[in-house]
Amino acid sequence: MNSHLPVGHEPVNTMVRQKVDVLVIGLGPAGGAAALAAARAGLRVAAIERRQEIGVPVQCAEFIPLPLARHAQAEGILQQRIRGMISRLPSGTAEISHSPGLMVDRAAFDQALARQAENNGARLYSCSRLFELDRMESSAVVATPRGQVRFDYRLLVAADGPHSFVARALGLAPLETVYARQYTVALNQPCENTEIWLSADYPGGYAWLFPRGPVANLGLGVDKRFAADPKALLDALHRQLADEGRVGNTILRRTGGAIPVGGPRPNLVAGNVLFVGDAAGLTHPVTGAGIAAAVASGERAGQAAASWLLDRNPCALEEFELDIRDQFEASLQRALARRAWLGQYWRTQAAGEDAVQRRGWMAFPEYHEKQAQP
Repeated sequence: MNSHLPVGHEPVNTMVRQKVDVLVIGLGPAGGAAALAAARAGLRVAAIERRQEIGVPVQCAEFIPLPLARHAQAEGILQQRIRGMISRLPSGTAEISHSPGLMVDRAAFDQALARQAENNGARLYSCSRLFELDRMESSAVVATPRGQVRFDYRLLVAADGPHSFVARALGLAPLETVYARQYTVALNQPCENTEIWLSADYPGGYAWLFPRGPVANLGLGVDKRFAADPKALLDALHRQLADEGRVGNTILRRTGGAIPVGGPRPNLVAGNVLFVGDAAGLTHPVTGAGIAAAVASGERAGQAAASWLLDRNPCALEEFELDIRDQFEASLQRALARRAWLGQYWRTQAAGEDAVQRRGWMAFPEYHEKQAQP
């Protein structure tokens, strides 16, 4: 999956110009799924990824729900099966809920989607950066390792994450985010459940331990308005679990990044630009889960592109937005309401009460009640 340009192997100083049907910005799960669906439909697709290696570094706990198992068939993706989730409350009480899924190698997952897109005709440009977008002309200038390329596109799919350059270029408001840090550590005891800590120590988020065979992803997400030093919080949890003999002392890998928690953008379609995945704000505002929504929205965007460009369906883009909102809006709005409700208790004694945390976490029946009263 190297950068492709219709020129020789030497760097070029003049700008190359290409016409494509669909330009995809970002090759995470949303962008990979969009590129694959559009390419399968026979469209001319170019996909841009700023990283040198797709999916690296991993900025994810690497859990996917069972419906995404069809995308985890390639060798090296599946790491472990998960049976349930242990939710730990401030009092120390732990409850197990049925939450089956798969732990995957997220980099391999993203790369497999991109490889399928390429095999279906999409042209992939890694280590390449979008730095100019002309909405009126439907053109984008991209810096690649071999020079600049100007893409004239008919439709653009923005899959470039919570800090979307495309959104900024269009003058759209930034998404609300929390900050997450994660360590990969040795797992000393086999585990078939994910584990969650709900605590006043993790305002605006929670801590987690997700097993991946001999290792585990240990991390937390917090709202920096309430917690100034996420690293110190994660280091303390790591020391606690290492002292208990559950995980190793050595940190094998460090990662971190922003997680959108403000819900979907007011509009997922801006002219001939479709927003998908994190760039669309489809990540769950309470759990931070986003891979399933990313793949679903990316696939649907590729299908909408085919309907709009090949079938001449003038309503295809509107139907894309309606379909995605129909699929995700209700759960996202409930999560936003619970997040806002819980937010009033951070930095108060009530944040350390089990009853409050239960109403803010989706594993408990209180979360799903119509009224969220303390």
